[in-house]
Amino acid sequence: MTVINTIDLTGVSTEGWGRAAVEAFEEAAKTIRNITKIDVVGTSAVVEDGRIAEYHTDVRIFFALDR
Repeated sequence: MTVINTIDLTGVSTEGWGRAAVEAFEEAAKTIRNITKIDVVGTSAVVEDGRIAEYHTDVRIFFALDR
């Protein structure tokens, strides 16, 4: 039987929401093994001087626990 755990993270990018999701995944993958899925649960942006300065993507990372 497999047990799945989750962790919620926010990725940040100046390029776009997609890149912010990739940033969150890549950072998680440095220390979390057995990642099986990633869900995007939300997006937002930081606005400075009338322009988007940062894109934020909230993600949920799913990973199988080691036995």
